[in-house]
Amino acid sequence: MSTNSSSGTNSSTKATDGTCTSPRERTEWDSYSNEDKHAYVDAINCLRKAPSAGDFAPSASRYEDLVRLHQLVTPVVHDNSKFLVWHRYFMWVYEDVLRTECGFDRNLPWWDEGKNGGKFTSSSVFSTEFYGALAIGGDCVTDGVFANTNLNVGPGEGNTVHCLSRAGDSKYTGQITEDLVNAVNSWPEYKDMAHYAEGTFHAYGHLGVGGVQADKYASPGDPWFFLHHGYVDRNFAIWQKGDSAARTSTISGTDIDGVALTLDTNISMHGLRPDITVRDIMSTTAGMLCYQYQY
Repeated sequence: MSTNSSSGTNSSTKATDGTCTSPRERTEWDSYSNEDKHAYVDAINCLRKAPSAGDFAPSASRYEDLVRLHQLVTPVVHDNSKFLVWHRYFMWVYEDVLRTECGFDRNLPWWDEGKNGGKFTSSSVFSTEFYGALAIGGDCVTDGVFANTNLNVGPGEGNTVHCLSRAGDSKYTGQITEDLVNAVNSWPEYKDMAHYAEGTFHAYGHLGVGGVQADKYASPGDPWFFLHHGYVDRNFAIWQKGDSAARTSTISGTDIDGVALTLDTNISMHGLRPDITVRDIMSTTAGMLCYQYQY
């Protein structure tokens, strides 16, 4: 894999005390160079070809270790206030695995779905050069770099070999707009913003791409998941900028058991990476995360 990057700052710098001094950029897909796009999907395929670490059966690859992790924790990190913070760390772990195990050295991409609402099919994301077609009707993906992929994790809570499928539906993707994000981010309390973020543009993206993406448990089986959750996390980061001092130092809401979230609430990756607390990841530009979005 090439070590040259053409899309901005591709490294982050942390001081010896763990603070972040030079955040790595996360770059929007349409600003990514063609070379960077190919390097990124090549890195994903590297993970898909790498053997499982053995701790996430029935995973058949290092990539599916991530899918299985998500499947295992789905009941406790969805439909409650832990959703955004858990997925923020999950995204960071995914990026770290790409870098440390497959040598990925570019900025991590995200996709601005608000600018593509209702017209996902015309994006280079869903082209034969990259992710393959956004099939209509739930067909297996037969083109692009993930063509003819069989998945071992899912559907749902079960595990039966099935194909990577999509079922594009503009009824859902057409509802993803910048106005919607602004409306969600107008909620001043984290618990309210997180609730509507999960139930609106987050849900519309999954349902609008459909197929594997509509499977809440095993949706990371389609690598588009990580472009989508980059968008979700970017919107979370924008909300935080609205009152940075307060919104990176406090949290509200409850977990699936009704226990109040605090800065000391545990965030677990089941051994894939060390457990952390909410406090560790409330700021993307301080401490361990050390990244910021292009816009």
